[in-house]
Amino acid sequence: MPPATGADPAARVVEDRLFRALAVLRLVLVANTLGVGLYTAEEMVRPLLGGLVVAGVVLWSLLVTWAYADVSRRTWRLLAVDLAVALAALALTPVVKPDGFDATLAGYWVMSPMLAWAARAGWRGGLVAGLLVGGTDLLIRDQVTQGTYGNIFLLVVGGPVVGYLVESLQRAAVERDRAEREAAAAAERARLARAVHDGVLQVLSLVQRRGAELGGEAAALGRAAGEQEEALRALIRAQDRVSARAPASRVDLAAALADLESMSVVVSLPGHPVELDSDRATEVVAAVRACLDNVSRHAGPAATAWVLLESLPDEVSVAVRDDGPGIPEGRLAEAYAAGRLGVSGSVVGRLQDLGGRADVATGSWGTEWTLTLPREAP
Repeated sequence: MPPATGADPAARVVEDRLFRALAVLRLVLVANTLGVGLYTAEEMVRPLLGGLVVAGVVLWSLLVTWAYADVSRRTWRLLAVDLAVALAALALTPVVKPDGFDATLAGYWVMSPMLAWAARAGWRGGLVAGLLVGGTDLLIRDQVTQGTYGNIFLLVVGGPVVGYLVESLQRAAVERDRAEREAAAAAERARLARAVHDGVLQVLSLVQRRGAELGGEAAALGRAAGEQEEALRALIRAQDRVSARAPASRVDLAAALADLESMSVVVSLPGHPVELDSDRATEVVAAVRACLDNVSRHAGPAATAWVLLESLPDEVSVAVRDDGPGIPEGRLAEAYAAGRLGVSGSVVGRLQDLGGRADVATGSWGTEWTLTLPREAP
């Protein structure tokens, strides 16, 4: 089985570099096999068959080197054929060479498929290939010398060791890549926090003070501005601690969504808890609130909204539907192009950050958002 990190771009870069190095090594080893084959041709019992085997190894090396250069071609079938060529070259050695032979037809070239398995499938792949190559080399011999035993032992041990090192390099590359992304995100958060503090927070603070001075409706507006100012400050403080926080606790998403029910909002929930990490649940509830805010803002106070929570084995789905007039065609794209990111940021962006998606369907019957996310963080 390929390493779990193999699908990560950083891990793929490591694998690509290893296969480029393996391509050079394979060509060096096949040149050695060709040279040894020519040198020992007179000792062969069936030199024509021996020449065909060596020629086949050379041609296969050129073909498989080209095939391994593209990750899309590094399939299990190609790996299996690569290993089968090595085993076939070993198995034909007793037919071509006299009794008591020392070197096999393929020679050290048999390392190449084993290393390919280790590079692609980690220590398990290296172990399987090493055992098959070493076991075949052992079975074709009438007698096993100390040198032969040493070579077989190195094959069986070297395969999993190389595979383990490959997995370690891939994990290190993935962790380094993640650390770089987190550092860049932290720097961007700090920049945005400064921009928010110097602009939005200052304006909200001013609105709060002037509203209190003017009284009346302005006072209510000032209080709302003060609440938003405090919420923004809390968000900035939370983002400053995001990289050092402890693992999130689990909360019941169903219970959190139940608090959204009102005279104009009907919430339908499963009869059992739907547990998520608290951070993920908070983001889902915020996305649902944003959908409901859009209902009250655009569909009017007479509109009714329905929230339906579905709990699936590997994911959670929340549908938010209303009976308003629907969203005019092109309105969302127009708002995004104009820089009004309410729906895009509050709904779509939140779900994308959670590894999920937000789909919208709209018409004269109303609008329905479907928010889907995996139960666990990707």
